[in-house]
This record gives sequence, C-alpha cells and structure tokens, in this order.
Amino acid sequence: MKKMLIVVALASVVGLLIACQTQTAPVETPAAPAETVTVDRAVLAAFQPLPAVFESETNPITEEKIKLGRMLYYDTRLSKAQTISCNTCHQLDKFGVDGKPVSTGHEGKTGTRNAPTVYNAAGHLAQFWDGREPDVEAQAKGPVLNPVEMAMPDEKYVLKVLNSMPEYVAAFKAAFPDDAEPLNYDNFGKAVGAFERKLVTPSRWDTYLKGDDAALTNDEKKGLLAFVQNGCTACHAGSLAGGAMYQKLGLVKPWPDESDLGRYQATKNDADKMYFKVPSLRNIAETGPYYHDGKVATLDDAVRMMADHQLGRALDDEDLRLINAWLGALTGDVPADYVAPPELPPSTDKTPPPSV
Repeated sequence: MKKMLIVVALASVVGLLIACQTQTAPVETPAAPAETVTVDRAVLAAFQPLPAVFESETNPITEEKIKLGRMLYYDTRLSKAQTISCNTCHQLDKFGVDGKPVSTGHEGKTGTRNAPTVYNAAGHLAQFWDGREPDVEAQAKGPVLNPVEMAMPDEKYVLKVLNSMPEYVAAFKAAFPDDAEPLNYDNFGKAVGAFERKLVTPSRWDTYLKGDDAALTNDEKKGLLAFVQNGCTACHAGSLAGGAMYQKLGLVKPWPDESDLGRYQATKNDADKMYFKVPSLRNIAETGPYYHDGKVATLDDAVRMMADHQLGRALDDEDLRLINAWLGALTGDVPADYVAPPELPPSTDKTPPPSV
C-alpha cells in the first residue's frame, strides 16, 4: 500500500510540472509583414535607364575597332618606360579606377586630379574634370603624351611603336578600311573610344526604372526618396545620375580647398572658377576616393560634404544611411568577358625599347 501511494504521489508531481510548463510556455505570434515602400513613379521622371551602348555619329562602332581599341587600352608599350597603360589608372576589373587619390605616372610622378572611372564615361557631356575634351576619342589621346602620365615624346613616336608590329598595322587596316593611311594618331583615339563606348554597367536600378518595383529593397527606395527630397537631382539626374553639366563646387558654402580652380584652368574664364563636371553616381560606392582631388576617402563623408556645401543641408544619420543604400543600387556588373585582357601583338626588332 505504501509503495502504491508513493507511485501515485510521484505521478501527481510529474503531472503538475508538465502542466506548469505548458501554462508558462511563451505563445509565438506571427511576425508582422514587412513594410512595403511604394514610390510614386512621377518621382522617377528625372532619371532614365542606361543605354546598351553609347553611340557616336562621328565614330561608328565596329567589332574591328573594338578589338583594336581593347589591345591599345592594355598595351604598356604606349608609355615611355613601357610600364603604364590606360588600364593602369583605369582598371577595368576594379570599376575603372585605381583606388588612389591621384594616380602614379612616368617615373613615379603624380598629377593633381583623381582618375575618374571609364565605365559609362562615354555618356558624359565632356571628358576630364574640367571638360577640356569633348568625347572619349579625344580624351584617349591625352594621357599618352602627358609627361606626368605615359610620357611618350610625341605622336610620331607613338606611331613608330605601333608600326613596328605587323599585327597592329593589319588591325588598323581592318578597323579603318577606307582610310589611305589607317595607322594614324586620330584613329588610335577612335579605336580606344569605340572600345570605351561599350563600357556600360547596368544595375538593379535600371531594372527598377524599367518597371520592376521588386528590384530595389525598401531601404533603397527610401534612400531614393531622401535623395530626391533633399534636392540632389538638381545636378544628379539622367541615365548617369550626373555627368551632364558643370557646377560650382561650394555653391552654397565655400569649398574647404580652392587650390584647384577647376574648369577655369582650361577656359581662363573667371566665371568658371571652382566649376567642375558633375560626376556620375553610377558605381559610386566602388570608385572612391572622391572628388576631383581624391581627398575624401569615404562615401559617407562625400555625401555629407555635398549636402553641406552644395545644398546647405545637414543630413542626419538615417538619411545618410538610406541615401547610401540607394547609391549602392547603382553599382552595376563589370562585363568580365568584354574587358578581359587580350593577347597583344609581339614586339619586333624594330620596336623601340623602353626609355626613361
């Protein structure tokens, strides 16, 4: 009888424990559905998707020009010491930049301006920070002869190098079949320009602009709204979110460093002092450091300074976070196959050696 009573008592205790655990167990409630941010598509009127290619009326794109331009872009023999190519400062596997405040050129010399990305550059209204060249064809010819950059002595010497390699002679003939003398310096620029006109990096932003609301996250949509509401589209609009106008740096509040007077250095027009080409925001999260001198290291600081000096606004931390989230959606895909380094023509005994 005593054993039976003990068993019953134990069973009762176990039952009470089970009951208590059942009664005190937390009740799980279903998670609230995520907030869906909807953007009035009228807000998007300031923007357009990227084109598939930036066409030129004066330099029709052909596969032969692209093939030649790709080789020229990567060829270090087009520099005096044969150590620098276009790709040295505009690295195509790194969103078209070298990540330095200013690039290192011939004999370790450095310039005064940051090397901007070549991706989508063919869509800009002009080239260089001061807009001194009208298009990528003209821009391509400058660094080769610049004593601080690739330092070739003159156009004649560049042509001597190219003419020393039969494969280049044949490639110029294929790219410019109607020219009496296909291998000339203008055609050098046209070939590189044709290659650069297809350096286009569409992103999720383009998918969104074309009607897919799910292409952006809620934070990215909020960042877009913050960007628009703070007045940033006054300069950063169009398919490139910039690149279409010149603007005074320090429009509302003087810029802290006015040692570089911008477009004035090209035009000598007093009205152009501190005016620079507005950069595109495409791939901006990947192309720091920022501004014409590369002195601003982070995107956070770049956005804060732009709001402060151009708009007279102090962004709070949340607006900054959201705007940067949207800017991240402008990061596109590098066309790996298109920009893969090509096999270059071999040098011959007629090819000039490197010099200092």
